[in-house]
Amino acid sequence: MNRHKRHTSPLQAVAVVAVSALFVLTALVGLYKCFSEEPLVPAGPDPSADTPDASQEPGGSGERAAPVLGSRKEHFHTILLGGLDDENGGSDTNLLLAVDSDNGVMNVVSLPRDTLLNVSWSVKKLNNAYHHGGFTQTMEEVSKLLGIPIDHYVTVDLRAFVELVDAIGGVDFDIPVNMDYDDDYQDLHIHFDAGPRHLSGQEALEVVRWRQNNDGAGYATADIGRIDTQQAFLKAVAKQTLQLSNMDKVGDMAAIFQEWVKTDLKLSNLIWVGEQALKMGPDNIFFHTLPGDGAGFYKGGSYYILDPEGTLELINTHFNPYREDLTLDDMYILVP
Repeated sequence: MNRHKRHTSPLQAVAVVAVSALFVLTALVGLYKCFSEEPLVPAGPDPSADTPDASQEPGGSGERAAPVLGSRKEHFHTILLGGLDDENGGSDTNLLLAVDSDNGVMNVVSLPRDTLLNVSWSVKKLNNAYHHGGFTQTMEEVSKLLGIPIDHYVTVDLRAFVELVDAIGGVDFDIPVNMDYDDDYQDLHIHFDAGPRHLSGQEALEVVRWRQNNDGAGYATADIGRIDTQQAFLKAVAKQTLQLSNMDKVGDMAAIFQEWVKTDLKLSNLIWVGEQALKMGPDNIFFHTLPGDGAGFYKGGSYYILDPEGTLELINTHFNPYREDLTLDDMYILVP
């Protein structure tokens, strides 16, 4: 085995399932519409209580909570979507979903796995937060990082991916680059020509896992290029899932969801989210990536360094649940 090969992480692929699972529930609306119920916004901290100064030593125990900026927008919810791999542990794929029902849009931002966090532990990467307290810790760190509350979560196991794509009859997708990769150690072999193709579940998994070829050629922007491919695939999955021809597959998709998805939302809440997606349609679901430098370094380590001003603008424009704009003082972005 070539020791210099970078193994493609299966955790990245789960991003597709995390959002797709919500679209699956749009089909359930037809059967359970009477049980649709908008999620409640969890009670936040007391706005009158003293909050720790942002300059104190950060940690992983909630020393610095997301700010409370007064009244929230109505019918606006934030949900953190995580891709988990129970066999290997960790949450390398995280997406933040903002449901803005009043304006009829959903926004999804990819949170790069190597995002630099302002935390006390030595490896300050976002994907490492899971090892310091599970997905609860991941939610807490994302909330502190971006300065907004995370209302709810949905996590999806990798093994749902192939089953879900096959359940909707596969997905038509335009593969962006030639893919030629072999890793005998993982028994992973990815070989596709660029261009349109109808992908089965296993083929789709290979496409979204791909990072580079045997000769080292890959996306020009490394992991950000793969995120772009995943987002494009999400759009294709959304379009395919929302087709009326898939309505007869409700039972299969619901069973996949029940087995592999964990969430703090009630079924009626998930149906409400699916109902909003159905009303909005794929053209009103927008994908973003946190702005930053994927080739950044901090204390000798390689990190995704956020652009504070760009991150602030993105969050205020699409993900801030408060009526009042955030400032950089509300965020917890570590700048080397």
